[in-house]
Amino acid sequence: MKELDSKRFIERFLVSPGKKISLRKDFDPDYAAEYLRKEESDALLRQDVARLVELQDRLYAQSTAALLVIVQAMDAAGKDSVIKHVMSGLNPQGCQVWSFKEPSTEELAHDYLWRSSKLLPKRGLICIFNRSYYEEVLVIRVHPELLERQRLPEEALKGDIWRRRFNEINAFEQYLHDNGIVVLKFFLYLSKDEQKRRFVERIERPEKNWKFSASDVRERGYWEAYMNAYEDVLNHTSTNAAPWYVVPADHKWFTRLGVAAVVASKLEELNPAYPTVTRRQREELDQAARLLKGEASQQ
Repeated sequence: MKELDSKRFIERFLVSPGKKISLRKDFDPDYAAEYLRKEESDALLRQDVARLVELQDRLYAQSTAALLVIVQAMDAAGKDSVIKHVMSGLNPQGCQVWSFKEPSTEELAHDYLWRSSKLLPKRGLICIFNRSYYEEVLVIRVHPELLERQRLPEEALKGDIWRRRFNEINAFEQYLHDNGIVVLKFFLYLSKDEQKRRFVERIERPEKNWKFSASDVRERGYWEAYMNAYEDVLNHTSTNAAPWYVVPADHKWFTRLGVAAVVASKLEELNPAYPTVTRRQREELDQAARLLKGEASQQ
């Protein structure tokens, strides 16, 4: 089996900070790398998951940095599947997953970053946000009437609220970066045709009926508005501190490989290391070992 050139592989997904992109022209949701075969994907994914397991253990032991992985996508793009398959081998003690649904009454009574802020990972952890505060410049932008529920002061509604929120989010993510929380953001780019196929499958297969909601079909009517909103987000919030990666999502096996490769590459770049012991700690360990060996010989 061929070795995957991670750098070459993930470069295609990166939204380069400062470069304006077009989703339709620069990315293809059906792309699956001409040099890869689906039959190889399971073995390649196992390799990346194995790298993640080792790196997570070192990250947790070192406890000086944390990793925040944000996954955004249209319905049926495979967010849950990616989280399940890519993070499956990680130690649950060092990994958290949070899904953001419709905000509660309590959450609406706070600023829009509040519910995300209180769930940020502590040092040593990997945290995955299934959707995130980016809903505030995606769903809310497509459905601006939802702003009324936030009871914002009149002043906050004046001017270009979306550009202001982009700036606020960039500042927030820079703050996280400066304080040791590494932010990776993924947009799983699904085509409208593939979403339709997956919706039909959810309706026709009884074991998948629970995944389907009539509201999902209604949201398809806003497809172009969502694509425009995503493109604006990608162009204004992909920064050196918190880059965006657009991973094609029409082929689930390829999506999983793409996300796993980016996360593993970033952790390798961090190069976490197990803590080294001081001379005093070494002496204490040696003394403990002698006591334990002596205890065994007395039995």
